[in-house]
Amino acid sequence: MTISFARNGEVCIAYETFGRSDGEPLLLVMGLTFQMIWWPDEFCRELAERGFAVARFDNRDAGLSTHFTAPPRTTVRTLLGRGGGPAYRTDDMVDDAVAVMDALGWDSAHLLGESLGATLAQMVAIRHPSRVRSLVSAMAGGTGGAISNLRNLKVGTLLRLARKRYDDTREGGVQRLADTYLIMCSRRHPIDDAWVRATAEESWDRDHDPGATHRQLAAARTGGDLRAQLRRLRVPTLVIHGQDDPWIRIRAAHTLAGTIPTARLITYPDMGHEFPQHLWATIASDVWDATQSAASASTPEQRQGNTLRR
Repeated sequence: MTISFARNGEVCIAYETFGRSDGEPLLLVMGLTFQMIWWPDEFCRELAERGFAVARFDNRDAGLSTHFTAPPRTTVRTLLGRGGGPAYRTDDMVDDAVAVMDALGWDSAHLLGESLGATLAQMVAIRHPSRVRSLVSAMAGGTGGAISNLRNLKVGTLLRLARKRYDDTREGGVQRLADTYLIMCSRRHPIDDAWVRATAEESWDRDHDPGATHRQLAAARTGGDLRAQLRRLRVPTLVIHGQDDPWIRIRAAHTLAGTIPTARLITYPDMGHEFPQHLWATIASDVWDATQSAASASTPEQRQGNTLRR
C-alpha cells in the first residue's frame, strides 16, 4: 500500500486508500492512540467491494503523521484535566480529517469513525456539513463533554489497563499494544491473536511515542458538549455499538441515536470495542445501506441544505 501525506498547516497526516478511485468516498477515522493499520485490511476491502473508495489515516500523534512533544502524563490526571493545557484541540484533529479529504480531491465523503474517531466524525459533520454525505458513528462515548464521557466509561476496564506494567523495550511496547487491543475485544467470538500480535509489532515499528496517548486524550477533553449541535444535524446517520463492549456503556449509543434526529441505531451481539471478523461483511453492508439515503443530495449545496436546520 502506498502511503501519501496531507498537510494541515505544519502538520502532515499519513493516509492510504483501498478500492476504485471512482467509488463512493468513505473516510475512516481512527480512535484514541491507535494507528490506521488497526482498521483491518480485509475489513477495508469488504467496504471497497460494496462500492466505496476507502481512505484511512493516522491521526496526529499516531503512526507516520506529525508528532508533538508535550511530556507524558498519567491517564487519570489527563482524564481529570490536570497537568497543563493540551498540545492541540479536537478542532485541529477535525481539520486534519478535512485535509485528507482535500488531498484526495473529495468535495464531500461518507464518514465512519470509531470511538474518539466517531466524535471527530461528528464534529466534521457539525463544522463542515457540506463535506459530509453520511455519518456512521461507531462505539462513541458521550455527547455531553468530558463528564458525559467519564460516566459512559467502564472504569473497571480502565483500572485493568492502568495496573499493567511493561518493560521499556520493543517487546514490552508490543505486548502493551496487543493487551490494550485485546482487553477491548468481546470474548464471545474467536480472536485472531496472530493478527493482533503482527499489527502491534507493525505499530511499534512505525511509531512508539510514549506521550502520544495522553496528548490525544487531553485534546479529546476540548470537544465540549455537542448535544445542541447534534440535535440540528440532518445528515443521514447510523449509530453502531457492540452489545459486549467492555470500554463504553451501550447507553452512550442509545443517547447519541436519540439526540441526532436522522439517526438509526444498530447494536451487534458478540461485538466489543472493535470490529470483529465475523461481522465484517455484515457491518460493511449496513454501512453501505446507510449511505444510500444520502444519494438524493447530489451537490454540496443540497447536502448543506439538508444537514442543518436553520
